[in-house]
Amino acid sequence: MSTTSSKVLLPADDLRAFSAALLAKGGLSAEHAATTADVFVWAALRGVDSHGIARVPAYLDLLAKGVANARPELRTESTAPAAAVLHADRAPGPVALSAAADEAVRRARTTGIASVGVRDTVHTGAIGYYVSKIAAEGLVGLGFVAGMPNMGYTGVKGAAVATSPLAIAVPSASRAPLLLDMATATIALGRIRQAKASGTPLPEGAAATADGTPTTDPEQAVMPLPLGGAKGSGMSLAFELLTSVLVGAPIFAPFHSNDPTARKHRQNALLIALDPAAFGGVEAFTEGVDSTLSTLKNLPKADDAADVYYPGEHSATVAAERGAEGIPVTPKIWSELIQHAETLGVAVPVA
Repeated sequence: MSTTSSKVLLPADDLRAFSAALLAKGGLSAEHAATTADVFVWAALRGVDSHGIARVPAYLDLLAKGVANARPELRTESTAPAAAVLHADRAPGPVALSAAADEAVRRARTTGIASVGVRDTVHTGAIGYYVSKIAAEGLVGLGFVAGMPNMGYTGVKGAAVATSPLAIAVPSASRAPLLLDMATATIALGRIRQAKASGTPLPEGAAATADGTPTTDPEQAVMPLPLGGAKGSGMSLAFELLTSVLVGAPIFAPFHSNDPTARKHRQNALLIALDPAAFGGVEAFTEGVDSTLSTLKNLPKADDAADVYYPGEHSATVAAERGAEGIPVTPKIWSELIQHAETLGVAVPVA
């Protein structure tokens, strides 16, 4: 195996096929396994390793425990041309949201704007993938997700709301699409785990103890704090209303009730597609996007700045580099993948 900094390097196509084979052996259909693997490799290519190949063992566990439904019956309901609800039947997030993105694009071609709510899925993966899927069709994509409460809320003791993300993808005429993909938390839960493993102090105001007291000690930290304080926690609560409550599958209120079944892992989402053709023309829009991004990049740089980047530009560059050189996989994750491959009888790729 080729290594760099003790990491295994694998071509994206090999890693995609390997991940799909593992997920298929884990119970998913070949089509759903390929879709899920593509989401993971997309994230890994762009350097979002927390949502990349490291998710394969986690999803195999979700499937083995029945948390995720390996053979879901996806069902779409609609009472209006520009809106629909996709009942995911606890399908893995990549399966449900990929289908929702396709549905949103199809409807937006006719109505100019379309929204698809996703009800009752599990771990949605990198939400930037789905809005990028919409942008690849020349449309603007917006996405919101709500999940299980695991983050503080201003003025509340303990975990109250979820680290719910949002993503926006805007196509451009000649540049990589603008892709804003962010959580409503100051840092990710994975960052807390990494700090605990390395003994590295956390940034001020980024995490808290179980009772909500801010701390920089990774041994005491159990949850992230909202981005921008009340702004981040307010956004998370709004996303719960725009997703879970909108599709009739609330998470927040049942979670904080006395219902013993209300803490079963689940997520909901909302994807929106806007067709620039309905707002004045595709060409004029994408050229305007180009002009806006070029103007940004030509602004005077701060003295300590190497360059000025728009959202998604850097990760697109990383994707090109990793596409050419291979995707790095940490020894720990690689070992886990090999163990699963041996158990499931899947051939291990060689770099």
